[in-house]
Amino acid sequence: MSQQKPQGSFVQEFGLGAAVILFVSSILGSGVYKKIAPMSADLQSPSLVLFAWLLAGVITLFGVLTTAEIGGVITESGGPYAYFRRIYGRRFAFYYGWSSFSVIQSASIASISYVFAQSVNSLVALPALGGGWETYTLLGLFTPFANLGVKLTAIGLITLLATINYRGVREGGWVSKVITIVVVISLFFIIITGLGMSGGSVDHLRQAASSYPPASFNGNMGWIGPLFAAMLGAFWAYEGWLNIGFIGEEVKNPQRNIPLALIFGILIIITIYLLVNAAYLYVIPMDDMIAIANSENKIAAVEVIKAYLGQPGVLFISLLIIITTVGCTNATILTAARIYYSMARNGLFTGRAHYLHPRFNTPSRVLAMQGVWSSLLVFSGTFDQLTDMLIFASFIFYGAIAAGIFVLRRKEPDVHRPYKAFGYPIIPIIFIMFCAALVIITCFQRPREAGIGLFLILIGTPFYWYWNRKYGTSKE
Repeated sequence: MSQQKPQGSFVQEFGLGAAVILFVSSILGSGVYKKIAPMSADLQSPSLVLFAWLLAGVITLFGVLTTAEIGGVITESGGPYAYFRRIYGRRFAFYYGWSSFSVIQSASIASISYVFAQSVNSLVALPALGGGWETYTLLGLFTPFANLGVKLTAIGLITLLATINYRGVREGGWVSKVITIVVVISLFFIIITGLGMSGGSVDHLRQAASSYPPASFNGNMGWIGPLFAAMLGAFWAYEGWLNIGFIGEEVKNPQRNIPLALIFGILIIITIYLLVNAAYLYVIPMDDMIAIANSENKIAAVEVIKAYLGQPGVLFISLLIIITTVGCTNATILTAARIYYSMARNGLFTGRAHYLHPRFNTPSRVLAMQGVWSSLLVFSGTFDQLTDMLIFASFIFYGAIAAGIFVLRRKEPDVHRPYKAFGYPIIPIIFIMFCAALVIITCFQRPREAGIGLFLILIGTPFYWYWNRKYGTSKE
């Protein structure tokens, strides 16, 4: 393939501290403020809700401990795409990259920006079409015109942040650094004031909802099925833990710093999530939390802070959510674009994507493509529909990464491994089994989201045939 314009090159901008901050920024988004409400509606018990958060954190930690070994060996840009290409070959790597573009990363950008817009809407009412436009459905699945003002605001954020990251990785990294520091300090303020000054009650942490146990506990899987359904929400809050690998060529000393950033970062996130959600449930009883879940435009964290700080608290938490979602959207836009650039470099994506801006050293064309598709996904559904769909797709590939550690050790036993997976082989096996269970159970608990996710993955097949034939022959 000939290149019409001069190419730039990636620059190593991120040391260990910056990598940890970017890792935390990639994860710390809307889930910490919003997901506890639908999880409460699923489980109706404070102890089960906190157990779901803890279990999701432990399973994610197992995934991190496993993946850190691979991330220390394979440090090319693209993260899991590069892992899969080396472990399983081009076709499987393509399906991961395609899934990231069609579902996983693009839907993350869409859904996080959607919560940003909801938060703006809580401060300043955004316009809506009203009437039949709000309930109009496309193919019986999508409601593109519902909350139109919210959706257009989300698209505006995507456009702005894509432009910032177009201008340079240093600019995008600086945005993430400032926002992450502000958010972490603010979340600890919520924890301290919620547990110490809110007038909440320990009884709220003990008392189940008045309707407990929910009817879903009477299904074939008992409480296990609803627990896994609720954990989709918790896993969404942990989503993004692989993103630091996407920028492997822009991390200083990546063999050392990528594994350390993964491990330090996830321990910080687990601690924050458990404390914040305990504070929420300490303030708001379970019946009230379920009522929040049943209201379309209410966010749990806003209602919690409102309960003890009133309107000034609403302003504070709304601004915090806005800042957090800007940071997480920015980090996802910055990191995910490197997947598609790496695919194009290997002849598995449109040739136009294999381009680094000669002045800004960024994958500028890919950033534009990603922004357009993420904006279209904003119109496809609600926040919870988007996140359940992408989590289902993600765990198919998470399990494949964990299995890859066994394959890589067999194929390349003598390669230098700066970090070896803790608890090998037990922890990787547990993580693989959990991924398989979550995928299977989601097919029964959320068949719509699972079906759309699978469709978007498999629809990449003709694109693979076309791009591989057109661009891939010289890049095997």
